[in-house]
Amino acid sequence: MASNMKAVKLRMKSIESTRQITKAMELVAASKLRRAKERAEATLPGFNILRNTLIDIAAGNNDFSSVYTKPSEKSDKWCFVVIAGDRGLAGGYNNNLFKSVGQLCVDREYMIIPIGKKAQDYYIRNKSDILNDSYKSVEDMSISDCFSISKYICDQFKEGTFGHVVLCYTEFENMLTMTNKSISMLPISDFINEEEGHVVKNVIEYKPTPEEVFDGIVPEYLTSIVYDGLCESFASELAARRTAMDSATKNAEDMLSELELNYNRARQASITQEITEIVAGASV
Repeated sequence: MASNMKAVKLRMKSIESTRQITKAMELVAASKLRRAKERAEATLPGFNILRNTLIDIAAGNNDFSSVYTKPSEKSDKWCFVVIAGDRGLAGGYNNNLFKSVGQLCVDREYMIIPIGKKAQDYYIRNKSDILNDSYKSVEDMSISDCFSISKYICDQFKEGTFGHVVLCYTEFENMLTMTNKSISMLPISDFINEEEGHVVKNVIEYKPTPEEVFDGIVPEYLTSIVYDGLCESFASELAARRTAMDSATKNAEDMLSELELNYNRARQASITQEITEIVAGASV
């Protein structure tokens, strides 16, 4: 009986230590989440300005043509820019994203630009064709890092390394809802075609040419897409980790309550047995 009580006590101590860790991780994720949400919301105005500028140039000039508005004739390959997490312990956050990307890759020749340690580990383990593995931390990436990715993508697209580019990330909606999302980055004719009814309010003359101005804006526009995806993904990762750690903390508390009840029952039984033995010995 004593050895059983000792084993229960040791297990309670172990679970208590785990509970403290999960609670601390939950609080850290919650404190970072607010800043991540604010950063994600702050990216939208700049994104919309660049998008509308590109539409104005394309819609306001006859016979407009740009290398970025049509698929590359040199390659039918697809490039997937995948933004995953830096760490685990976030429920199904990373695995759900990889499953979503896997569905997009079916029956296609593709290459991957993984962003985040979990993305790099996953695609290295699966022996995928990795184009660039320079970005291992989502949390530490800045807007300049996003611009270098966008510039690299533009250069490779013009060289014909691939003909399509898609950004895959997790969009943050609320604490309980995160959605896997894919956005076409290149060619950018997709959203221009969607805006065929777009009216240009003012006739603007672009120098040296509308095409050169358009091509100069495209890397900035792609930078805003990548940065927005980065902010949304980081907020989603923190929300998923906070939810997972909250669940783990509650499970640990439930286990502690059950073990404490069992310990008290065993202790009570031990005391009762000792009293019984004393009474029996005194009556002999």
